[in-house]
Amino acid sequence: MTRYQWFAVAICVALNVLDGFDVLVMAFTGQSVSKEWALSGAALGLLLSAGLFGMAAGSLLLAPWADTIGRRRMILLCLCISSVGMLASAFSQNATQLGLLRTLTGVGIGGILASSNVIASEYANARWRGLAVSLNSTGYAVGATLGGLVAVLLQSSYGWRSVFLFGGACTVALIPLVYWRLPESLDFLLARRPADALARINAFAVSAGQQPLTALPVAAVDRGRRGGKVGALVAGPQRRSTLLVWAAFFLTMFAFYLVTSWTPKLLVEAGLSANQGITGGTLLNLGGIFGTALLGVLSARFALIRVLAAYMVVAGVLLVVFVPATTTIVVAFAIGALIGVFINGCIVGLYALTPTVYPSAIRATGVGWAIGVGRIGAITSPIAAGALLDRGWSPGQLYMAVAVALVLAAGVVLSVRARSATTHDAVGVDRSAPVR
Repeated sequence: MTRYQWFAVAICVALNVLDGFDVLVMAFTGQSVSKEWALSGAALGLLLSAGLFGMAAGSLLLAPWADTIGRRRMILLCLCISSVGMLASAFSQNATQLGLLRTLTGVGIGGILASSNVIASEYANARWRGLAVSLNSTGYAVGATLGGLVAVLLQSSYGWRSVFLFGGACTVALIPLVYWRLPESLDFLLARRPADALARINAFAVSAGQQPLTALPVAAVDRGRRGGKVGALVAGPQRRSTLLVWAAFFLTMFAFYLVTSWTPKLLVEAGLSANQGITGGTLLNLGGIFGTALLGVLSARFALIRVLAAYMVVAGVLLVVFVPATTTIVVAFAIGALIGVFINGCIVGLYALTPTVYPSAIRATGVGWAIGVGRIGAITSPIAAGALLDRGWSPGQLYMAVAVALVLAAGVVLSVRARSATTHDAVGVDRSAPVR
């Protein structure tokens, strides 16, 4: 791994820091927005969900185009979309306008997440790929944490609209950085072969201290005419891996968003005070920062699939004992932080695993659709939790159901077959060499 490669990964991390802020900006400002427009709880809930709907749409509809026009171009396009959505949100006059703009912002974020994860994966060598993608996803947790602090400071002095302006300005500031310094996906250049592919690949080779190529390698397979087509994800032998990845994403995101969205409320239901419930939710998010980094380190020494499955099982066990532990508040908080470590790591592990499942010609499509299917689970889980609570389920029973989902996800993950990390799927280039 050269400095050039790490800088490419660092830009992807910065994109995810911004995404973490943009996605949760509605949560940061929800109370102020609700007060200004006298919104009902249902109306505020729709605003909170609008960004997730947009992210699902962006992952499903925009990400496949990255395999056709290029992942770097898709990121630039989505940054522009997110910038417009964030800046315009600051001037919205009612909840309907804000909800539509939050959906637009989510569309941009969905496209960015799929493409940036692919680039972070492709610019890392085989040994450090798991760490690179983990650091990339850690940026989301960092952005969410720092965004909360910034939101408190800005709202107290300038109101909730200033938070959207700040996020929009930061998004705009990233556009020139991505334009000038983020390279195009190597696998895209090798698989799709635009007119300047050889020159762009050699520019990277020189920057990474490698010998430039005199010609593009002979393609070992079709150069990806089907790239970007969703049908390729479920065609032939690829179908099994795709369905397994979709199942893993749905189950894991269902569990993740139920836990992160409902933990403060469920802890209060279990007998803790409102402040203690908020503290438990905060510790869960903070634990996620350490969990994602730890998964990256572990995946550099052990098989990623096994590390990810272990994370899922451990998170499930911790959830089972979480509610009974609330009789001792210190123990409950410690377990809550550990749950954050492992359940956030589950999401990061899936982001790291998915690019290895697909050939380069459909890689962004595969990652985008996996995230999109996962978002369906994310949207479903808070609604399902509310319905089950209305039917008399206890917090302990809800966490037990989440634990079962995570154990099922672990079984699914162990059945996934990742593509070899030592052979390039499109042109036969060695992916274990330092240039990668």
